[in-house]
Amino acid sequence: MPRLGPTENASVDSTVTDLDDLPFHARFTAVLPGDPEPSNQRRQVHGAAWSPVPPTPVAGPTTIAWSPEVADLLGLDHQLCRSDDFAQVFAGNRLPRGAEPFAACYGGHQFGNWAGQLGDGRAIALGEVTDRFGNPQTLQLKGAGPTPYSRGADGRAVLRSSIREFLCSEAMHHLGIPTTRALSLVLTGDAVVRDMLYDGHPRPEPGAVVCRVAPSFTRFGNFQLPAARGDLDLLRTLVEFTISSDFPHLLGTTSATVDGPGTPSADGQLPVGAWFREVCERTATMVLGWMRVGFVHGVLNTDNMSILGLTIDYGPYGWLESFDPGWTPNTTDAANRRYRYGHQPQIVHWNLLQLANALVRLTDDPAAFEAGLDHFVETYQHGFRSMMAERLGWGAPRDDDEALVSNLFEILVSTETDQVLFFRDLARVPVDAHAAIPDDALLAPLADAWYRPEELVGDVRAAVVAWLRAWAARVVDGGLGDDERRRRMDAVNPRFVLRNYLAQEAIDLAERGDGSRVIELLDVLRRPYDEQPGREQFSTRRPEWARQRVGCSMLSCSS
Repeated sequence: MPRLGPTENASVDSTVTDLDDLPFHARFTAVLPGDPEPSNQRRQVHGAAWSPVPPTPVAGPTTIAWSPEVADLLGLDHQLCRSDDFAQVFAGNRLPRGAEPFAACYGGHQFGNWAGQLGDGRAIALGEVTDRFGNPQTLQLKGAGPTPYSRGADGRAVLRSSIREFLCSEAMHHLGIPTTRALSLVLTGDAVVRDMLYDGHPRPEPGAVVCRVAPSFTRFGNFQLPAARGDLDLLRTLVEFTISSDFPHLLGTTSATVDGPGTPSADGQLPVGAWFREVCERTATMVLGWMRVGFVHGVLNTDNMSILGLTIDYGPYGWLESFDPGWTPNTTDAANRRYRYGHQPQIVHWNLLQLANALVRLTDDPAAFEAGLDHFVETYQHGFRSMMAERLGWGAPRDDDEALVSNLFEILVSTETDQVLFFRDLARVPVDAHAAIPDDALLAPLADAWYRPEELVGDVRAAVVAWLRAWAARVVDGGLGDDERRRRMDAVNPRFVLRNYLAQEAIDLAERGDGSRVIELLDVLRRPYDEQPGREQFSTRRPEWARQRVGCSMLSCSS
């Protein structure tokens, strides 16, 4: 059976008022083989899924912000989250009772090339705990110090990237997009030296640690590395563990299978084909969410792909403000734009193919993996049609919608258009089957969406008006009443997202010692689909000062 969730009946444990009472348990480290070498030295780790490694203490931890929703999920008393001990534990200075910290071993393709062993270079899991609903959650500290997988790095994270990860993790959750969560953002009191643009100008920056939370942080790369090394015993053990622990509802199904001593199905085998198909489906659902809200991951390497279909590793991500399918926020990817917004579905499909290439080593039946990849394409294409029909207020999708949607994308790039405001305010454009609505009345609700309204003249204006009239006719054909249509459009087109300039404003203040904007943004982003009167400043289009500002227009992997 699938795990219990917040809407199901589940026993709720008493509130945790002491972090030594966190209900730690071991799944990953108890079942999977660990690194026998105890020293924390950079090295190649063979035959192991993880290495034991403690966080490295910092000088003066101070909690900047914490998520009440994640605290509630873990059963943490809110007063505890305000305590000094909370900052000490989630900066890595103190291990709570029962914690068994570790870093995971994995590999991956980076920018299309096999990179070999990568691993958790600055992420250290404190261990796994049981949440209020009886489900496992791994508590992972990002920026907690070096591990055997750090290569030449220091294992630390700077405040700017930590703020971005903390806020975006929670923003994505409230947008309804599968994601890892973030419990806390803790300032370390130590400086971290980074060359932000890789241009030979390193400088010290404030250090920070984010506590990330997810049922599992297992990635495609966890399976790729043992497959590449020919360690089929470890690969088989990882597959058995993952299906048994994270996909137990699949046990008993029939598909491509792997013989082994894990928790078997009725015929003594594990359903690898059915599992891969579900991974493909979950991943398609995740990418559909990205495309709906204009999120660009920025670094879709296979080691940044969650086996659970969660958005993971918030590095040089960005939000598509002016609609541009070719935009990527990642300076490292500026030349080739491999991970640009409009290419994300194809890249994710390629990443799934690399996972299939690893898993097929365990079976002589590649057909199941080919079927899973086809299922990704079908799920995405069907989901995209349904998603666009919902965003545009059309109700059920129709076969002839494709041309009108393609035409929409053409007009969105005909002049610089804020895609968040356009889709949100489209619900306010008048629709009347019995009256000719003047052009100005059609355009007025969308006035805030155009960065250069002076360009909305001539052929550009005519094309936009023509599309709006065709859109309105399709709305009428769809049969939704105005109130219902607007309600449904508002439910999928957010008013508030973590715009790049908003994150940068919060970073600028926090680096000067003022974390109030982080907390304020966290609160705004809890209700992204509500209007929130008085908070209009957080929904306006990008200001001109942010057009070319580092941190707003482009980011690097240096964090």
